[in-house]
Amino acid sequence: MRLLKLAVPLVTLAVLQHAPAAALAQGKTNSPASVGLLDGPWQPAPGHKQLPIWPGAAPESKTVAGPENTATNKEHLVGGRPWLRVGHVSQPTMTVYAPKGKNTGAAVVVFPGGGYWLLAIDLEGTEICNWLTSQGITAVLLKYRVPGGADQGADCGKYPRSGPYPKSAMALQDAQRTLALVRSHAAQLQINPHKIGVIGFSAGGHLVAAVSTHFGRRVYEPVDAADKESCRPDFAMAIYPGHLW
Repeated sequence: MRLLKLAVPLVTLAVLQHAPAAALAQGKTNSPASVGLLDGPWQPAPGHKQLPIWPGAAPESKTVAGPENTATNKEHLVGGRPWLRVGHVSQPTMTVYAPKGKNTGAAVVVFPGGGYWLLAIDLEGTEICNWLTSQGITAVLLKYRVPGGADQGADCGKYPRSGPYPKSAMALQDAQRTLALVRSHAAQLQINPHKIGVIGFSAGGHLVAAVSTHFGRRVYEPVDAADKESCRPDFAMAIYPGHLW
């Protein structure tokens, strides 16, 4: 397996069906019956702050079909509960969740899934961050670019859009940049710069594989001193990854 030759410890888990991915495959994620009323841009819980990962415009910025929005999927339940999705993300951010109790010094950047169309921001994002922090691990939630949307009809399958690299570089650019930023602020975040890993689900699992195999070269031009830091994860967890074949 080629991934194992790159000295990034990788764990890959697979399941038969994943509700957000299955909903996307069926074209139902944004149907009126499955999604609640659209709300504005996603905001983290009180006490947490989103930080832009780019000092200016993100590289290769694309025209967005509409403003960022959030909605609750009430039809395709997971564990008997609805889940929150974010769409039309054009301004990527990271949100830091500090560890609770003893700080192990480790950090994990979290990539939610959503088929590169949207982000399952709670199910595969904030809930994962909350579990990591309960284990004494700093969590960094990446809201990476998904400027397209599954609600764009005939245009929804066209590139360029945020998608699996190399068809689109946007999500990988955001992932590489975030790893470099976290490593450059290791002292401030009270983490070990050699214990920074990644975890991702579905499309986010693919992004884990991409950033774990494409760390030798940036897929964007460096923008500041943070980009002098390595964007190589020290360990990686790809959970039911998609887009691998």
